[in-house]
Amino acid sequence: MSFSSRKKVWTVALLAATVMMSAGACGGGDKADSGKVELRFSYWGSDSRQKLTEQVIKKFEEKNPTINVEGDFSDFNNYYEKLATKVAANDAPDVMSIEIRGLGEYAGRGALADLAGKVVTTDLDQQALAAGNIDSKQYAIPSGVNAFSMLVNKATIEKAKQKVPDDKSWTWDDWINLAKQISASGGGITGAEYNYNPAWLQIFAAQRGEKLYDGKKLGVSPDTLKAWWAIHQQLIQTKGSPDAAKSSELIAGGVEQSPLGTNAGATGMWWSNQLGGLTKASGQELTLLRMPKVKEATTSGMFLQPSMFYTVAAKSEHPAEAAKFIDFMVNDPDAASILLSDRGLPTNAKVLAAVKDKLPAVDQKTLGFIDEVRSELSPIAAPPKGALQVDDILKRVTEEVVFAKTTPDAAAQKFLTEANAALAG
Repeated sequence: MSFSSRKKVWTVALLAATVMMSAGACGGGDKADSGKVELRFSYWGSDSRQKLTEQVIKKFEEKNPTINVEGDFSDFNNYYEKLATKVAANDAPDVMSIEIRGLGEYAGRGALADLAGKVVTTDLDQQALAAGNIDSKQYAIPSGVNAFSMLVNKATIEKAKQKVPDDKSWTWDDWINLAKQISASGGGITGAEYNYNPAWLQIFAAQRGEKLYDGKKLGVSPDTLKAWWAIHQQLIQTKGSPDAAKSSELIAGGVEQSPLGTNAGATGMWWSNQLGGLTKASGQELTLLRMPKVKEATTSGMFLQPSMFYTVAAKSEHPAEAAKFIDFMVNDPDAASILLSDRGLPTNAKVLAAVKDKLPAVDQKTLGFIDEVRSELSPIAAPPKGALQVDDILKRVTEEVVFAKTTPDAAAQKFLTEANAALAG
C-alpha cells in the first residue's frame, strides 16, 4: 500500500472514530444460532500457513466446543489495507495479527485492547513480550521469535569455486565481492538478492552507532542512508545482483519466486523463520548466517524480534474468548505441534521444550542458529505510530535511487523529511 493510500485509509478511520465509540462492538458478533461464540481471526501468509492455521483452529475448537473461530486470511501485500478498512468501518476482527512495525499505529489509534492479566505470560520470552508493551499497556502477545539474517546456498557458492564466508568477521564489502564472483562464474546464477526491508537498514544503522527510530522521530543520518544505498548500487553495478527492475519484480514475488527459492541465487536476507519455506521452495539445503558488518563495528546490529503479534480488538464483543484463543496459540503444546516455527520459534520455553524433538530438521537448524547468536541480539521496541508509512516511503525513495531517478543526497533529504512528517502525524 502506498503512503497516500495509508493516509487515506486512516483518514477514514479518524472520521469513523465517533461511530466506533457509540456503536455496538465489533468482531465476531453475538452468539450464533448454535449458541456458540463466534470469533474472527485475521492473519496473512502463504497457502501453507493458511492450511496450518485451519488445523490449529480446529484443534482449539475441539478443546473449546462453545467457541467457533473463523479465519480471515489475506496475502501480505493486501493485509494492512484490508485490516485498516475494517477497523475504520468498526468491523475489526476479534483477534488480529500485527507486525511490530504496525503495533504503534493500531495501539495509538485506540484499536487494541490491553491484554495484561488476560493471557498467561509467565513462561514467554520476556524480552519478546516487552516489545508488545506500549505506554505500560500490554497490547500484544508475540507469536514467536526470529532474526533478520543472511541465508546462503552452500552448494551454489562452492560450485562457483567460492568459499562460504566466516560470518563472525565478514563485511559488507566481502558480501559484495562474493556476490560479484558468483555471478561472474557463469551458469546463470546471481550472487545476491537485495531488498528494501527496514530491518536491514536498522541493522546497518546500529552497526554505525545509530538508531533507525529515536523516540518519535528518525535517528538515522543522511550519511548512513547514502552508505546503505551504496551497497544496493554496488551490487547492481558489479552484477552481483539482478538489475533494479528485475530485483523489484523479485521482491514482489516473495519466497517462492526469490532467487534463493528458485535456485537462481546464492545469498539473500530473510527472516530466520522463512528458512523452512525457502528450503521447501528450492529443494536445497540452505544455511543461516550472521549479517555482514560495517568495518570496525562493535555490534552486529542484529536483534531478536517477535515474528508477529496477536492482538485483540478494543471493541471486540468477546474479549475473554479472544484472549483464550491467543493463550492457546502461545501456551498450548498441541498448537505448537501444528504450527512449529511457521510464526517463529515458540516464545514459551516449556512449549518449545515439549515440541523440540518434533521440529523438522530445518526448524532444528533455525533453533540452533537463534541459540548460537542470541547473546549477540539486541532488544527491540515497537516503532512509533507512523512506521508503516515510513516503510512505504523508504521503499519508494530507495527505488528512486537504484533506478537512478534521483541522487543519494537528494534522496536522503527527501526520505528524512517525508518520514519525520509521517511520524509527526
